[in-house]
Order: sequence, then structure tokens, then C-alpha cells
Amino acid sequence: MSRQQTELPKKVRIIGGVWRSRLLDVIDLPDLRPTTDRIRETLFNWLGQDLARLRCLDLFAGTGVLGFEAASRGAASVQLVEKNKKAYLGLTHNFAALQSSPVTGVVQIAQQDGLEFLKRQSAQSFDLIFIDPPFQDQALLNQALSESSRVCDPSSGGCIYVEFPSSRSLDEIKSLLPAWDCRKYLEAGQVKACLFVGRSD
Repeated sequence: MSRQQTELPKKVRIIGGVWRSRLLDVIDLPDLRPTTDRIRETLFNWLGQDLARLRCLDLFAGTGVLGFEAASRGAASVQLVEKNKKAYLGLTHNFAALQSSPVTGVVQIAQQDGLEFLKRQSAQSFDLIFIDPPFQDQALLNQALSESSRVCDPSSGGCIYVEFPSSRSLDEIKSLLPAWDCRKYLEAGQVKACLFVGRSD
């Protein structure tokens, strides 16, 4: 989840897949902003529309829109992790509402500290990791990127997607993932986003 200064939307729409056009409720938390439609559409154009066989992790899930979007597009499994209890309850509420149209993959939701969750994972246990922590916590993002480089599997063409505030430089973020290539990058308002792809050599 990302942060913004403008008014929080009440709903966010899933763009593609089984749950296309389904709306997710956005709870009222001052530290929460769902990834915008524009950025998500760009991201899933980068990734491809079919995420079959991918093991996905939505690390600081917030509304869960990135994880639910991945599940909607056929991911084999999606793990959503959210520390805030109110946000976690919002995730479970949204997921329950989506069950009228079940997806093929496994979706799990955990109320847990994202960084602690990462540290307990085996190496190369995910193929795609979404990282969008609180923007004001620079150290959290740095640590999450470092741990993700271990947990994400580069041999399968694994990807790490990260959103970060425009005040941070792309070179700074790249330096935290030295063994990964930044293949895609965008800027949208106060948000920067990039997709890192693992090197299999």
C-alpha cells in the first residue's frame, strides 16, 4: 500500500481476469492508498495477463488489490500479508465477497509483520513479490528489498515489483537489488514504480 495526500477512494476496481470489474472496499486508514488503476494496468501489461503457475506474495497488502489482481489472473498461489488489524479485516471481508466467483489458485491472508514474514521464508519460495510499504519508513523498504532478493526465485524469471516515493532515486533502489535487473520503470505523481527481473546466471 502506498500513501498520498489526496482523498482516499472508497472503492477500487480489479482490472482483469476472473474478478474483472469487481470492486474492493477501501477502509479508512490515514496511511493507506491503493495502487492506482493506471499503475496497476501498466504493471500487469509488464507482467502479462496470464499469471498461471506463479507463486505470488503481496507483502504490505493494504487493500490487497495487487494480490487479488494476481489471483484473478490465474496465479497458482497468492499470499497476502498485512500487519494492521483493521486492514487485515478489510482484506478478509473483500476476499469473502469475491468468493461468488472462485479462482483456480490458492489465496491466503495473514495478519503479520511483513518483514518478519519474509525473514521466515525459505530461499526462492516465490516467483513474484509486490512490495509497497509505508512510504515514510525508508528503512523498512530497504530491508524488504534485501530479504526479497533471497526469497524470490530468479531461475524461473522471478520478478520483484516495488513502489516508492518520488523523493527517492531509482539508482538508490537499484543499489539495494544488485543481482536484479530493473526492466520496467514509471513515474506517476508522487509515486515511482519499477519491476526487477532476476538473473538466472
